[in-house]
Amino acid sequence: MTSLFTQEIRLSKRHEEIVSKRVKSLQQMKSKFRDKNKEKASQIQAAEAAFERNLSLLKDIERAEKFLQARIQPFPPPEVVSLETLYWASVEEYIPKWEQFLLGRAPYPIGVENQNEAEKEAEVKAQQ
Repeated sequence: MTSLFTQEIRLSKRHEEIVSKRVKSLQQMKSKFRDKNKEKASQIQAAEAAFERNLSLLKDIERAEKFLQARIQPFPPPEVVSLETLYWASVEEYIPKWEQFLLGRAPYPIGVENQNEAEKEAEVKAQQ
């Protein structure tokens, strides 16, 4: 019976040791978890600060780029703007004719108008 009693005491002490180790382990885990959360929060804060800094730098670069472009390329004179507008209007007018030619659905578009006019004039002269 005493051996059972001694065994019970030994098991009880062993149980206390295990419980105390478990408590220490849980405390260490909580401490590490808190440290990781603090580190993660610090990293998030640093990332947000870096994002804001990069955004500010990007805006500064865009402003500097606009400033330099304005200095390098001043606005063209009104005559040039007018000529550009007329040029692009004529390009847009001829796009369908060229498109049909390039797709192989129509003859070469340049000179066709003049050729048609010349043929009409020749027919008119022939009829007279």
